[in-house]
Amino acid sequence: MSTRKTLRSLAEARRGVLVPGAFNALSARVIEDLGFDAIYVTGAGVTNMWFGLPDQGFMGLHEIADHTARIRDAVRLPLIVDADTGFGNALNVRHTVRVLERAGADCIQFEDQVAPKRCGHFSGKDVISTEEAVSKIKAAVDARTDSDLLIMARTDAAATQGFEAAIERAQRFSEAGADILFVEAVTTADEIRALPRRLAKPQLMNMVIGGKTPIFGADELAGLGYGIVLYANAALQGAVAGMQKTLTVLRETKRVNEDPALVVSFAERQRLVRKPELDALEKHYAV
Repeated sequence: MSTRKTLRSLAEARRGVLVPGAFNALSARVIEDLGFDAIYVTGAGVTNMWFGLPDQGFMGLHEIADHTARIRDAVRLPLIVDADTGFGNALNVRHTVRVLERAGADCIQFEDQVAPKRCGHFSGKDVISTEEAVSKIKAAVDARTDSDLLIMARTDAAATQGFEAAIERAQRFSEAGADILFVEAVTTADEIRALPRRLAKPQLMNMVIGGKTPIFGADELAGLGYGIVLYANAALQGAVAGMQKTLTVLRETKRVNEDPALVVSFAERQRLVRKPELDALEKHYAV
């Protein structure tokens, strides 16, 4: 089964499949190595780790396409790719779909914020009109050359127009052909419980560590009927914590040994980047 068909099956099974976010190829390798079923190529993570900037619209199509292609080469899992607002109007969205489809995306996520967008859990967001947002989803659906490529439609309207407005938008996106729906930054447990009852298409629930949405366990979200449970930047936040801990020890003690509480071993690092496989290939092709 192709990665796109696999991802569709996972979403439609509505068993709350956990999907961590990757911000580069190595983080994607770690996710795959630990046995997760799919990967989210996170725009916030790419922006934070690539530019050292907050998730406020600094990432462009080139950056997310480049990261998607590198991650696609590194792992075999399905990839959900964060395309922010599509980087323009409906025509730009068409171009974005073509570029990311070629780069190896299995699902492309578009949101309805005014550009430049902001992290869904920041203040100061605003959304475009429902009509324009729907036209962009229609353009995304029409642009794909492989019908198995999934389109995910995200709305940030709950923060500015209320929960009912967000439900209405998500329903319009569904009617426009979106395969997966994503109502971002709901703020109450009751809203989390209500979404799967109100919307028929498979849905993603975003668990942002320290964000505005109450944290639910993946099993509970599966019981409610969610297809995907996203932890877009758990790996990033864990990586930053690990770097801070290890570098603090280095600063204070002037040395770091191969302590598993601080660093992975040299051998483990080489395993994750598949050095043994490349050594075997090098020997195979040796003259």
